[in-house]
Amino acid sequence: MIRFRLILKLLTIIGGHVLRILVTFMLCFMLPAHAQYESRIVAEGFAFPWSMAFVDDQTALLATRNGSLHRIDIESGKHTPITGGPETYVESQGGYFDLLLDPNFSQNQTLYLALAEGPPEANATAIYRATLADGALTRVTRIFRVEPAKDTAAHYGGKLAFFTDGTLLLTSGDGFEYREASQDPNSQLGKILRMNPDGSPAADNPFIDGNQGDPYVYSYGHRSPQGLAVDAAGQIWMHEHGPQGGDELNLVRPGANYGWPATSFGINYSGAKITPLTSAEGINPPVTYWTPSIAPSHLMIYSASLFPEWTDSLFVSTLVDNDVKRLVINDEAIVSEDVLFAEFEARIRAVVEGPQGELYLLTDSENGQIIEIVPSVQDDPSEMDNPREPE
Repeated sequence: MIRFRLILKLLTIIGGHVLRILVTFMLCFMLPAHAQYESRIVAEGFAFPWSMAFVDDQTALLATRNGSLHRIDIESGKHTPITGGPETYVESQGGYFDLLLDPNFSQNQTLYLALAEGPPEANATAIYRATLADGALTRVTRIFRVEPAKDTAAHYGGKLAFFTDGTLLLTSGDGFEYREASQDPNSQLGKILRMNPDGSPAADNPFIDGNQGDPYVYSYGHRSPQGLAVDAAGQIWMHEHGPQGGDELNLVRPGANYGWPATSFGINYSGAKITPLTSAEGINPPVTYWTPSIAPSHLMIYSASLFPEWTDSLFVSTLVDNDVKRLVINDEAIVSEDVLFAEFEARIRAVVEGPQGELYLLTDSENGQIIEIVPSVQDDPSEMDNPREPE
């Protein structure tokens, strides 16, 4: 068995960017029709790792829900703390939610953090912008805070993504006890919000004049959205937790209403109906939904070719099923759904694409792990008779 990472390490020593591309291309054609992979634990011992972003081929930044930041050496697994992060409200579902690098990070070292901000009786999702310098965050500035504030430590949203035009997207949850606010375009709860990198509302948002809705609102009718991604065609995909059942995957349109709580495929935790409607005029239906709930925790669109059969697939990590769903999309519809990485028997908080197309799983626990997934490349042809496939 030839380890993919050893090949990359050798090429790094050689220093050939073109060679890297050639070997990745060769590996793609060496793989069988169904992806085979091997895994290793990069590092562990993190209290609920929620988000990770690569700053170069060998280094990643990791954010945990308890409000810590770490620099990770992917090869050795060594990690060092990053100081200077903003204070966060760590309670129930509150803490650091998402870490996003500026599109020009290599030049400006700027990053964005979505987090829960107190006090407990008036907490909210907020975005901070900062500069990374010498292992610390500097110039830490809050650029946005969701309004109104709430007194519940749940359903924050808090996922970030850059849109194709350079504007910044943020998911906002309904606060659990404030579900009706999701249907109010003047409230920022239960929404996808769109803004400029400085925190001001995007000029072409659907309610920018403020007459029929909040200037930041891009879409509404969401419950607890924890997945957000923009595909190569510039389409915005998101998923959200339903109540008991009715987790949804949605394709987001500007100004569109996605139903919660007027429509839902789920029921209350008590077993009572929330609404008799699963659809209604003027409400965009989900692309797909899951009943019973899978608890979708993160959305990633695979853009690399290291696993060629996975290219352009949507990856949804789950907290109930303890796996990752791979969704194949054709003409804005789901044509197949595969289950991956169930063998780890872990709540998976996020799935992250690495610089060379590797995958990294973040497990959701007090002893959270970073697990690397790379192709299994077999140097013994006889092994092809019994290839190991994901469960």
